[in-house]
Amino acid sequence: MHLTPAMQDFILHWGEMGSKWGVNRSVAQIHALLHLAPEPMAADEICDALNLARSNVSTGLKELQGWKLVSTSRDLGDRRDKFHSIRDMFELAHVVVEGRRSREFAPTIAALERVAQEAKDDKTPPHIKARMTETLETMQMFDKWYMDIARLPRGVQMAALKLGGRIARFLPKSD
Repeated sequence: MHLTPAMQDFILHWGEMGSKWGVNRSVAQIHALLHLAPEPMAADEICDALNLARSNVSTGLKELQGWKLVSTSRDLGDRRDKFHSIRDMFELAHVVVEGRRSREFAPTIAALERVAQEAKDDKTPPHIKARMTETLETMQMFDKWYMDIARLPRGVQMAALKLGGRIARFLPKSD
C-alpha cells in the first residue's frame, strides 16, 4: 500500500497519541494503518508499509486483537490471515471506551470498595475514610452513568452526543 504524506502523518500522529494513551507506538501505528486501509492487509504488507520487523507486527496485531480493535479474515485460496480494523467510528470508540473501562476503571472501583471495607475495621482516621468514600462514590456514579448510556440504542446515544453541551438548557441552573 502506498502511503501519501498525509497518510504517513496520520499514522505517525496516531503512534504518538498511542504512546500517550499507554499503547506501544508501533501498535498504534499498525492500528492507524489498518484504520486507513481500504482492504484488509496481511502481516507482511503491514511490515512493508510501516518498515517494522515481522515480530513487532505479530506482537502488535495480537495486542490489537486482544483489545478487539482488529479482526482477521482470509481470502479463498490464500493461507495468509488478513487484518482489518473496525470500520465504524462509533463502534471503534465504543470498543476503546469499554476496553478501558474493563481494564482500568472497573478494577479501580473494585479496589476502592475493598479499601473502603478495610478502612471500616482499622484505625484509618475518619476524614481519610470520608475521602475514600467520596472517591469511590464518585467513580461509581460515573460508571453507572456510562453503563446507563451504553445500554441505550445507538440512535439515542448519537442524538445525545449531537446535543452536547446544549443539554444544559434543560437542567436546573447551579448556584
